[in-house]
Amino acid sequence: MTRTTLQIGGMTCASCSARIEKVVGKLAGVSSAAVNLTTERAVIVFDPAQVSLAELIARIEKIGFTAAERTKKTPPDEDRQEKEKATRMMWTKFIVAAVFCVPLLYLAMGPMIPGIMVPMPAFLDHMTQPLHYALAQILLTAPIVAVGYRFYTVGFKALFHRSPNMDSLIAIGTSAALLYSLYSTVQIALGHGHGAMEGLYFESAGVIITLILLGKSMESVSKGKTSEAIKRLVELSPKTAVVLHGEHSFTVPVEEVEAGDILLVKPGERIPADGIIIMGISALDESMLTGESMPVDKGVGDSVYAGTINKNGGLRFRATKVSGETALDQIIRLVEDAQGSKAPIARMADVVAGYFVPVVMVIALLSAVAWAVAGETLVFSLTIFVSVLVIACPCALGLATPTAIMVGTGKGAEQGVLFKNGIALETTHSVQTVILDKTGTITEGKPTLTDLLPSEGVEEEELLRWAASAESGSEHPLGQAIVLNAKERGIHLSQPERFESLPGFGIAVRIEEKELLLGNRKLMAERGVLLGEAEKDSVRLAGEGKTPMYVACNNRLLGLVAVADAIKPTSAAAVRKMKEMGLEVVMMTGDNRHTAEAVARQAGITRVLSEVLPRDKSSEIEKIQKAGKKVAMVGDGINDAPALVQADVGLAIGSGTDVAVESADVVLMRGDLQDVVTAIQLSRRTIRNIKQNLFWAFAYNSAGIPLAAGLLHMFGGPLLNPMIGAAAMSLSSVSVLTNALRLKRFKPE
Repeated sequence: MTRTTLQIGGMTCASCSARIEKVVGKLAGVSSAAVNLTTERAVIVFDPAQVSLAELIARIEKIGFTAAERTKKTPPDEDRQEKEKATRMMWTKFIVAAVFCVPLLYLAMGPMIPGIMVPMPAFLDHMTQPLHYALAQILLTAPIVAVGYRFYTVGFKALFHRSPNMDSLIAIGTSAALLYSLYSTVQIALGHGHGAMEGLYFESAGVIITLILLGKSMESVSKGKTSEAIKRLVELSPKTAVVLHGEHSFTVPVEEVEAGDILLVKPGERIPADGIIIMGISALDESMLTGESMPVDKGVGDSVYAGTINKNGGLRFRATKVSGETALDQIIRLVEDAQGSKAPIARMADVVAGYFVPVVMVIALLSAVAWAVAGETLVFSLTIFVSVLVIACPCALGLATPTAIMVGTGKGAEQGVLFKNGIALETTHSVQTVILDKTGTITEGKPTLTDLLPSEGVEEEELLRWAASAESGSEHPLGQAIVLNAKERGIHLSQPERFESLPGFGIAVRIEEKELLLGNRKLMAERGVLLGEAEKDSVRLAGEGKTPMYVACNNRLLGLVAVADAIKPTSAAAVRKMKEMGLEVVMMTGDNRHTAEAVARQAGITRVLSEVLPRDKSSEIEKIQKAGKKVAMVGDGINDAPALVQADVGLAIGSGTDVAVESADVVLMRGDLQDVVTAIQLSRRTIRNIKQNLFWAFAYNSAGIPLAAGLLHMFGGPLLNPMIGAAAMSLSSVSVLTNALRLKRFKPE
């Protein structure tokens, strides 16, 4: 199967996207088609052996839309530039329409205001010069119809393809008003002036088109705001890079940088590609990748990533991943895919919208006929017909879900939480149980020195100096943790004169003509070192999941050092917050029960699944799922791949460099458990926003159609003017977009 993304043009409402999905989905070889109205993209999975990409595009174009393939090389800001251009064009059309609409409204409605003499030129007086009055309205209406021509071309084309959409409703409604008005103008020209005056509906058509252009302009601006996350990410990419050839440097476009090139970056500049430092030391601002505001110190051999900022030192590095392949490019594609995807909750709106427009057309026609049969005039029936068509446009329905998903996924990217698709964003809100891997998820994933307990008369720094000096010749991870801690404190270490590894016991070292021992209780007992009260401390430290080691000099105990894979500083707070949110938190690890329970106690976790082999992790998740729970699995995205796939939501926690972890649904860039809390909170907030949008969209249409059909008039109330319907329809779409944009204020609790 092949997956392709197409840029779609010509969609105006949810019925358009539903129509494309329905038509493309019926083609042989197409397994799925998801069309997003807000991003104007279609994601299609198909079998190239049965249907070609050209056939897919041709089929979409046949039903009245445009389609073009998007590739990895398509610049992300190309869409933004096109949308900005479209927004400017839409505002221009609205301004032109408004310039002619205001005098049209003045001319048409002025004489109808009771008790007020509205100034009017004599040659346009509706009583004495009815033909001039009607022709003036035609001249003012013509430019408005001209700038709104797209409603007619797209609307009638969709109607002829038996897939009516929002534009079809507007086109039919305003065309009916215009044709009837032209008929009345002919009647006036034939001398039936005053009898035909009531049939002039030019201002209704003009105002409807103008108001809808205003709504579309506001929609376009709001849609642009929903994709600001992509815009900011794109702006992080530098446009040029300095390439070194020997001692000569050349500034080239970043697209021309090749893997293996040596690049120079000065303080304050952005890194133009991913690579490895070969010269220089600096601190880098990697907040765009990880969300972490503190700069990260980097030196020779360390990795750098495109878009990050070199803060205070000159760097030379060898490019490993260039334009189109960098971690930043992967993030941009991931966010684009997520914003273009469709959540299951959106399917309901699409199905409704697919049937909605034809049903509305039938309701409008039946309502008009019913009032005509009841004895009302043709003008009255026409008002009903136009009002129902205009007020019922399902724009808000089509925008309700994709706009919230766009803002939600964009906001997640800003927080270092990357949802890979709309399904992941929706599913995360329903999680009931969170399963956490231990190593690298709850803990740091590497041993660190946690305790220094010197014997009486021994300074802490002295104990650490002897222990680190003894281990300086060792390659063991536990020993390296002690050495690293000493170096971080700036302690000078002595080089061992003799080093002896004692497997199962520890090490024996000669330093400065002294005999040092570092190891377990068995080593001390064998060499006759008295442990005293230190034995109790050793048992306590072991009970906390740490590895205690005795340090002795010339058979005298200097003290205890303890090393452990310490829990991350934020893990306990994150677990506590998950519990406050009503989530069950479980730790699952391959470690022995003793160590696992010690770590779980520190993190505040009560349920522990220990000694679980990697291949058995998915079956443990399945057991919890069979108990009726929605499960999220949080792991490193590599060793836990089967478990991440088995879970309802897989969250890969990592450094943010391999953002396209195939097995995960959500990628957490910082390796911080608090981002699990952020992901769930953001998902819950987004789904709540979508439900609000859908409720108001459905409620608006449900209430609007009966009012437009004359329900209130049946009981002596007012009749809904088509112009009011057009304004209400536009405002409903804007209100849905505005509600979705409230998600931009989201901050994790």
